[in-house]
Amino acid sequence: MSVCDPEELKTLFLFEKLDDAQLASLCEQGRMEEFAPGPVYTEGAPATCFYVLVQGTVVLTRRSGEEDVEVERTSQPGVYAGAWHAYLGDRVPQTYNNSMRVTAPSRFYVLDGEKLSVLMRDWFPMALHLLEGLFFGIQNTQQAVSQRERLLALGSLSAGLTHELNNPAAAAVRATSTLRERVAGMRHKLGMIAAGPFERVDLETLVKLQEDAADRVGKAPELGPLETGDAEDEIGEWISDQGIEGGWDIAPNFVAAGIDVEWLTQVKASVPPDVLEGAVRWLNYTVETELLMNEIADSTTRVSTLVGAAKQYSQMDRAPYQTVDIHELLKSTIIMLHGKFGDGVTLVKDFDRTLPKVAVYAAELNQVWTNLIDNAVQAMAGHGTLTVRTGREGDRLLVEIGDTGPGIPEEIRSRIFEPFFTTKAVGEGTGLGLDISWRIVVNRHHGDLRVLSEPGNTRFQVLLPFDALAEES
Repeated sequence: MSVCDPEELKTLFLFEKLDDAQLASLCEQGRMEEFAPGPVYTEGAPATCFYVLVQGTVVLTRRSGEEDVEVERTSQPGVYAGAWHAYLGDRVPQTYNNSMRVTAPSRFYVLDGEKLSVLMRDWFPMALHLLEGLFFGIQNTQQAVSQRERLLALGSLSAGLTHELNNPAAAAVRATSTLRERVAGMRHKLGMIAAGPFERVDLETLVKLQEDAADRVGKAPELGPLETGDAEDEIGEWISDQGIEGGWDIAPNFVAAGIDVEWLTQVKASVPPDVLEGAVRWLNYTVETELLMNEIADSTTRVSTLVGAAKQYSQMDRAPYQTVDIHELLKSTIIMLHGKFGDGVTLVKDFDRTLPKVAVYAAELNQVWTNLIDNAVQAMAGHGTLTVRTGREGDRLLVEIGDTGPGIPEEIRSRIFEPFFTTKAVGEGTGLGLDISWRIVVNRHHGDLRVLSEPGNTRFQVLLPFDALAEES
């Protein structure tokens, strides 16, 4: 420890405006300390001291995932670090927000944080009030706008989910109404069969054909538009050739059920001529009811899938911190946002299914995926390819969201993670989406969020450590 000289302190830009009494008080309450090359303090430790460089070289770093990222390196006398926000007292966590080391023998003026707080309140009361107002004002504004950003995202997702749910629900209602009519028609047809000239053996044959037709519905091949049209023409002509009216109305149902002319020819050979028309119409009722029930099943399954995706996305009834398959989170977010893609956006999923599960704050990561995917879709203006890829990068899990939009100009690339920075028109964005994502990935999960961009190829990469536990921040 060396002697504190008020005249030496006055040469530092931080203290050059102080009077002699104030400089003497600084020397009385503080001290000069010399440090050999190595660490001075560590990020996250209790912030007890305020350091002002007098001579030497300092390096400041911030923790990002498993790495220490250098944020400043300087030999400028008068630069300061450490417990500079001690004046805020216990209203904020009093911990070092970075790490400091020296690369050469260095000398500092050191003042205990508590003494710094007292000096500031005594010497600069007005400035202190302004600083406090600025600090907490920015903090409160950021929290309020962050909440608005979440509510806007929730509103957008809710609107999309409502639209997605309405389509299958409406389809199920329509199919149910039509099915009711067809079942009523089958009851009428059953009465006609019971009163008709059908022999027992003919009825047994008809029942077997009915079961075969119903079984074919579940195994019907997928046909293209041209193949479907040709098949309907062929069946329609066959039915008309048998003297049965309305063949063109029946043909689409038979084609959808995988029934062809060859099978209908077997039906003709299995029943008496006077029974053929009744058999064809009965089989049409059977096929149509099966198709309608399949449509209802598909629609209700779609509703169930959407509800499940919404539950997975919001992580309702789940612990905030849990071990998950990252692909399940990505899938639920994609389902929730799919309605915003439009017909011009092609989705490509390139998932590495060998990745292990990871411990994360799942609902918060879903917000990250939402921000990145939504930005990518907007960047492409309705046309392009959205790529969602997972993989490994060393000891970290990689999630990459890519788009084929115009890219991010190099001159603003370094600013996109800043709070309130946005290139969107007024009212279209708050400028907090990427800032929130950064804090969730880097601060909350000790990961990394980076961007690689050129025209036609922009990729946001989220890196999450496999084995590092997320901590409350």
